[in-house]
Amino acid sequence: MNKYISIIILVLASAFLLFSCARPKQNPDTLNITTSFYPMYIFTLNIAKDIPSVKVTNLTKPTTGCLHDYSLVPQEMKALESTDIFVANGGGMESFLDKVTKTIPKDHIIDSSLGVEPISSNGIVNPHFFVSISNAINQVENISNGLIKLDPKHKKQYLANTKAYIARLTTLKDKMHLSLANIKGKNIITFHEAFPYFAREFGLNIVAVIEREPGSEPSAGELAETINMIKQQNIKAIFVEPQYSAKAAETIIRESSANIFTLDPAVTGSYNLTAYETIMEKNLLTLKEALH
Repeated sequence: MNKYISIIILVLASAFLLFSCARPKQNPDTLNITTSFYPMYIFTLNIAKDIPSVKVTNLTKPTTGCLHDYSLVPQEMKALESTDIFVANGGGMESFLDKVTKTIPKDHIIDSSLGVEPISSNGIVNPHFFVSISNAINQVENISNGLIKLDPKHKKQYLANTKAYIARLTTLKDKMHLSLANIKGKNIITFHEAFPYFAREFGLNIVAVIEREPGSEPSAGELAETINMIKQQNIKAIFVEPQYSAKAAETIIRESSANIFTLDPAVTGSYNLTAYETIMEKNLLTLKEALH
């Protein structure tokens, strides 16, 4: 008898474990979209806005910034369990993508970088595609197409939202091109490798990068080399980023005639629909002040 009781208990325990692992979604009528980091969240939020049964959540904190060597914490891994669609920047930005694929099927992961012309250095693709407005528009289209494929019943709303958002981004892009077309001093120095696509878009020439990777302080020799370049080429502007310390740049300007200005790569900010546009408008004002 004890033997049979033990078998029954074992069967019940196994059934309980199976039920726990295959627990249903809390709300099966809601489509849960998770984005990898800030700019992907803003883009997706605009595409999926005002659709009651679609929920967009950002996986990482809005203060995270670029996902350089970022590791997911247990809370973020748990959040992926209820995700139906994952939106990624692509290009190697999400170093943790292999962990995402263990929870979410690959065909439910949208790579927003498809079709973007990459900029590479030493064989490594620079993943900051979104800092270029033209690339951002491409990424918005990719996200929209991916959502329509995976959630065709909301196709009409996705298309309408995408059309409206791209129209706003295109207007902003045209405004920035017009304002920056006649700038003479196009040689600039940036803080780290966030702006090659932005520079390509607006015809700027990045002659030096202070920190190739955020947090990797330049050596005394590298600082001296940058200072000499500034003097030789009469460079007037060094652009730092609001997400990082400007300590190295401050050392450079003390030894040169350059001034510090802030350019924002749009990797942190407020959670509102026009956030990306607001950041780029501010960048435009900064460039006009620094380079005209």
